Amino acid sequence: MADPADLFLAGGALAATFDGYRVREQQIDMARRVAQAIEHQQVLIAEAGTGTGKTLAYLVPALLSGGKVIISTGTRNLQDQLFHRDLPAVRAALASPVVTALLKGRANYICHYHLERALREGSFAQRETARHVVEIKTFAEHSKTGDKALLGSIAEDAPVWNHVTSTRENCLGSDCEHFRKCFVFEARKQAMEADIVVVNHHLFFADVWLRDEGVAELLPACNTVVFDEAHQLPETAGLFFGENISTSQLIVLARDIRLEAAVHCKDFPALGQAAQVLDRAARDFRLAFREEGSRWDHERAMRLNACRSGLQVCIDAVAELDKLLQSQAARAPSLEQTASRCHDTLGLLQRWQRHDDPAYVRWLEVYSQSVVLNATPLSVAEIFASQINGNSRSWIFTSATLSVKGDFSHYRNQLGLPDAEANSWDSPFDYASQALLYVPRNMPDPNDSGYTAAVIQTALPLLEASQGHAFLLFTSLRAMKEAQTLLSEALQTRGLNFTLLMQGDCAKGELLERFRALDNPVLLGSQSFWEGVDVKGEALRLVIIDRLPFSPPDDPVLAARIDNIRANGGNPFMDYQLPHAVITLKQGAGRLIRDEHDHGVLMICDPRLVDKPYGRRIWQSLPPMRRTREEQDAVLFLQAQRQPAG
Repeated sequence: MADPADLFLAGGALAATFDGYRVREQQIDMARRVAQAIEHQQVLIAEAGTGTGKTLAYLVPALLSGGKVIISTGTRNLQDQLFHRDLPAVRAALASPVVTALLKGRANYICHYHLERALREGSFAQRETARHVVEIKTFAEHSKTGDKALLGSIAEDAPVWNHVTSTRENCLGSDCEHFRKCFVFEARKQAMEADIVVVNHHLFFADVWLRDEGVAELLPACNTVVFDEAHQLPETAGLFFGENISTSQLIVLARDIRLEAAVHCKDFPALGQAAQVLDRAARDFRLAFREEGSRWDHERAMRLNACRSGLQVCIDAVAELDKLLQSQAARAPSLEQTASRCHDTLGLLQRWQRHDDPAYVRWLEVYSQSVVLNATPLSVAEIFASQINGNSRSWIFTSATLSVKGDFSHYRNQLGLPDAEANSWDSPFDYASQALLYVPRNMPDPNDSGYTAAVIQTALPLLEASQGHAFLLFTSLRAMKEAQTLLSEALQTRGLNFTLLMQGDCAKGELLERFRALDNPVLLGSQSFWEGVDVKGEALRLVIIDRLPFSPPDDPVLAARIDNIRANGGNPFMDYQLPHAVITLKQGAGRLIRDEHDHGVLMICDPRLVDKPYGRRIWQSLPPMRRTREEQDAVLFLQAQRQPAG
């Protein structure tokens, strides 16, 4: 492959295509290293600070390589942005003839079979769902892709999508009468024929592990795999290399069995009745737990009588359905498929109940409408490495946050890549003049019951100085909700007419649009706002982080991993907990400075950043901002940014 550097120079093809293009030495160096890794079929870990332009740094070599490339992103939104905006622009700049394709998980595509069944059924819990089904029918008749993201009038989480999309479990495959016009298989066909295929991490791992979504068919012919937002991979891999089953899935299974029974087994009422029993059992099992957001390890959950008995009732109900379906499956392909799905569900429930594999931690998570039973591997390193080793292709892992003070050992160990080359390129931004890191004095211990109240009181002078335009990022939903109440009261007392926005009020994209448009916005967010959020300019001047993002020590997965590390002679805090917290904190801190014209204050309230010996290791991993502990310094910095340029 030719050296891509000339394309990045001031007179190069990229400068002629992209408005406001600037030459960045870090970007050129990264592009060269990616090109070498692709040419020599190497594994490369590439950390690129905010503003480096890592997307172009891997896209240009990917398009020049002449081989088949799979690019996997962290979210569907990033996937759409890459495919619809970045990739076409680079392809035009290079005058490249490469064919591109976008491949999503099957739940993103309208299913003709389930849409037809929903129209035929015609009875829904909400009137709005019935209206949406008709709207989706019209869309499906004219759409070339069937991608639900293109139907913006219906919310992404609207209940109707459960009725008109398929899952791995309920797809009929080639037995479906609509197979020839199936949107899912058309997307897979295009991906097979394309040179560059854009997927997301969930799709990639679901397929590699479950052989379901079409990626496994692409890999044999693939020369390069690029993981963008690669810091998410350990958690995503753990999700898909394990097993899980939810009460929501049981309810959907019961619904599908009931519908199949109504069509194919009208003379066998026992099947529909048994499905009703499962529906009630799954809903009752959720009621065994009062508090949503709670996590329980297997042993603790099984000591709760309502949980133990509720799980057994669900297992008995699925077992009864399994027996009944076996006797009726031959009546129709859809019944046969449902019988297989029911049998697999029974196996999942029974394995979780037995808890007999020491390599996995079994735990339970409670949501507002469901309970999820999880089996998560203690380590994904060996499993992940087995997917990479022995394959003659290049693997590129890139993100702004992969190291701890330039040390990649934590990331390498998590993914089983001990010998992978790792490079880091600093951000080209002038953090010393653009940003200030403020750690307030006299904060209580983060475990103190009045800690969140202290965070709000300490933040108020800075919020007033910045006139809002602030993110408040919290490590828990509980702290976020408490802070919203306290801040609302405090702003009213001070006569500050700021608009408070909070995660969960509406969709994330809509919240960000409102934040950018308002005069004095303050947004309170938890985990989903620590990364993947890009607000440039005067709209965001202040980012406040309530505490260092250490995972709760009673989290069942963390607790099991700590025990495992300690049993193998390691130091859980230094080897796992601290690096994980540093990488998460770097993501949150990265929300503040998004381009070379941004200015602002990063306020980290947690006194451990200064008081604990490990605090130095943490702040030295952050961008090189000027640091202060004086409130007045931070207030003056914010006020200076509000002064008109003179």
